[in-house]
Amino acid sequence: MTEDWGLNSMAIMYIFAGIMHFIKPKAYLRVMPRFLPSHKTLVFLSGIAEIILGAALFFKEVRNVAIIGIVLMLLVFLLVHFNMLRGKKEAAGIPKWILILRIPLQFALIWWALYYWV
Repeated sequence: MTEDWGLNSMAIMYIFAGIMHFIKPKAYLRVMPRFLPSHKTLVFLSGIAEIILGAALFFKEVRNVAIIGIVLMLLVFLLVHFNMLRGKKEAAGIPKWILILRIPLQFALIWWALYYWV
């Protein structure tokens, strides 16, 4: 396991986020774009992916694979973020200014992951 607090924090963040897909699935289901199929399945699969990718960050042997997976996952999640900007229903009660700030945050998370690419 690594001693880097930033890497450990990122790993724990993704594991926690993945677990939340199972604890509060309705929150994720509310923001799923209508054009995507099988919302419940996608919410659970994305939760599993976050848990596995977050845990993989702890292991040097698979860390780069996990980083690629995280970057790809974050790029796919941009679909959800942009979709939430389409209207009031899609925004799920989240203020527009927060939705707009989430876009650069997504790219900051991508940079954070790539920072640990070896």
